[in-house]
Amino acid sequence: MSDDKAGSSSDPRSERTNLITRVRALFGMNEASVREDLEEVLDESSADAELSAHERTMLKNVLNLHEVRIRDIMIPRADIIGVSIAANLGEVLAVFRAAEHSRLPVYSETLDDPRGMVHIRDFVDHVAKIAEIPTRGGKSDPRENSSNLDEGRTAFGRVDFQAALSGAKIIRPVLFVPGSMPALDLLVKMQSSRTHMALVIDEYGGTDGLVSLEDIVEVIVGDIEDEHDEAEPPPMEAAADGSFLVDARAPLTEVATAIDRSLDKLVESDEIETIGGLIAAIAGRVPARGEIIPIDGELEAEILDADPRRLKRLRLRRKPSVG
Repeated sequence: MSDDKAGSSSDPRSERTNLITRVRALFGMNEASVREDLEEVLDESSADAELSAHERTMLKNVLNLHEVRIRDIMIPRADIIGVSIAANLGEVLAVFRAAEHSRLPVYSETLDDPRGMVHIRDFVDHVAKIAEIPTRGGKSDPRENSSNLDEGRTAFGRVDFQAALSGAKIIRPVLFVPGSMPALDLLVKMQSSRTHMALVIDEYGGTDGLVSLEDIVEVIVGDIEDEHDEAEPPPMEAAADGSFLVDARAPLTEVATAIDRSLDKLVESDEIETIGGLIAAIAGRVPARGEIIPIDGELEAEILDADPRRLKRLRLRRKPSVG
């Protein structure tokens, strides 16, 4: 290859350089980072600029996406709803109905042995194919009981909901990614593989969490709620009696700021990030619903909602005075 050809405009590096030059010229930027320059332009844009506040926020989120790691947006393992590969079709249908998700991870013994995922569309298609009435010459088979027909085309009584999920041939592969992976890289990987679900694997090969394409998109556009989503209570809200109702997953720093007291020195651990984690560390276990856990000399936590694995919601309040 000649030097002239190597330096031609077809070189991707030259094209990228030309693009950056044009962007800088368009916005009157200096020779600093294009990302930093764009962020500065967005910060300095006035309220009457052509871009709305919402548009500027979305553009900033796009620019900052390279800093977001999968662990920052994943659904933690404790919140993953999946189905066993040994489940039957009726059990899978019940999980789909309760979870209100379109995709469910499939596992063998535990989530640490994932086998793929099942999509609600594949499930419905499988059931519908079984329920189709055999036809002869374009007419329904007269041997079928007409009372089981749906407009002469389907009979769902034909479906054996005790049949195993593993025999349905509808399990699709999922991606496996580390928590340190940039969200932008996973977005590109999901686009190229046409796979919208990834399991986050820890250093020992176990399942640490789950992330979907929607989770990544929400980093840019904000929360996306569908018709079945119910409004969640705020992570932390002040009650009339001076106490605070707190989601156990609320960041410890935010809780400390809201109640105006330091919480990070109560236990000797740098890995505790949530108020629920702090309460469990102080108690030495996962407290049950209704328990009251002293936090320090003045503060206590009443457990409002919990299961055997984790805390869900609690009330922070001052200890009642004695005498």
